[in-house]
Amino acid sequence: MEKEVSDFIQDSSQQKRKYNPMGKIERSILHDVAEVAGLTSFSFGEDEESRYVMLFKKEFAPSDEELEAYRKGEEWDPQLAEQRRRLKEQAALEEAASSQAKKSEACPNSNYRDKYSHLIGTSAAKDAAHTLEANSAYGCVPVANKRDTRSIEEAMNEIRAKKRQKIFNVPPTVLF
Repeated sequence: MEKEVSDFIQDSSQQKRKYNPMGKIERSILHDVAEVAGLTSFSFGEDEESRYVMLFKKEFAPSDEELEAYRKGEEWDPQLAEQRRRLKEQAALEEAASSQAKKSEACPNSNYRDKYSHLIGTSAAKDAAHTLEANSAYGCVPVANKRDTRSIEEAMNEIRAKKRQKIFNVPPTVLF
């Protein structure tokens, strides 16, 4: 096998070589020899009796279409493959042209605004919008305190001043 592979490498007129059907062991040996020689190798065929190996030189590696033809059990014909490719391209162009012709504006059966008018209202958004005011008390802290821009020290001093004013403004009968 090594001699046959080296002869194949030396022969510049051959791009690929097909071997006769062989057993699993022989195929694995041939794949190893081809890998060491720097060739691409593929096995094709249906069952163990008709399975064969093909070697390809690296510069003439097979295309996906060629491999698919060999897997189907067909002989590779470049002219036939070119015709198939052209037919596929033409079919794709025709399909694209027909899809562009079929594209039209999609009209809904009903207007969603009518359907959901009980949720979104019937007036325009600008008319329906109103300025939002925060609640006077939200949680435990009045909103006015949340807008307070004083520092903590200033707020504490003001609270102390209010307490002092309350103590000194208490009527005399309440004092002990």
